[in-house]
Amino acid sequence: MVQVSRNHQLRIPKNIVIVERNVNSVEDEVSTKQGVATALDKHLNLEELKIKMEKEERELETVSKLPSNANDLVVITMMKKLTAYVILVTENSPKKYRGVFVNRMQNYCLDALESLLKANFIRLDSPSNKEHRENNQTEAIIQLKLLGYIAMVAESVGCILPRHYKQISIQLAEVINLIIAWRKSDQARWKRN
Repeated sequence: MVQVSRNHQLRIPKNIVIVERNVNSVEDEVSTKQGVATALDKHLNLEELKIKMEKEERELETVSKLPSNANDLVVITMMKKLTAYVILVTENSPKKYRGVFVNRMQNYCLDALESLLKANFIRLDSPSNKEHRENNQTEAIIQLKLLGYIAMVAESVGCILPRHYKQISIQLAEVINLIIAWRKSDQARWKRN
């Protein structure tokens, strides 16, 4: 909070709080939705809405609390969070989809993480190692694109909720962009040497 002193000068706070998530509480969002529903003359079950929003918030908080290893690349940390989120979300999927969609989604996540870890441990000291590293990065991208497709189909048949699919898509895009940036960085480093 910025305050004005008696001589009309601004007092800048020494500590600035950085907000990394939505500042609205569950109660704020519920009352906003209630106001919109009232304006549209619609009925809204407040308790059900509140429970739904709290559950959604807990799912994201669970994944965001995962410890990140300082030695890992950002892309590997993001992939671990995506994997944890997919496992958390698919835990409550209907039984009839567990054999098809749930196993596939979880396996694609784990396989992509494995490919990224393999790529990270390959040094860029020879042309064959460079090619092997690029192959692992490409394999991870392919597995992530397959995960995106399976998640889309799973959402369309009701295996996962639309909000889960949206979150998976957002995280998936971030990881793929980070892998592409990693590849470009490797190319630039290879050209320098």
